[in-house]
Amino acid sequence: MGFSYKPLWKLLIERDMNKEDLRIQVGISSATMAKMGKDENISFEVLNKICTYFGVQPSDIIEHKAGDQ
Repeated sequence: MGFSYKPLWKLLIERDMNKEDLRIQVGISSATMAKMGKDENISFEVLNKICTYFGVQPSDIIEHKAGDQ
């Protein structure tokens, strides 16, 4: 079980941004971006920064993955 950041990656495409743009604009580390790329856990603080930047809810940037994924 865990979470996927697929909705965030789709949002970046819609906003014509890449991951590096996001990293710089939100002020998060490259290590955190790497974690997100591997669908690993990140802090609520980072989720808050991303949601605030885009003006969205957490469900707009992450989704829950059920099972052994």
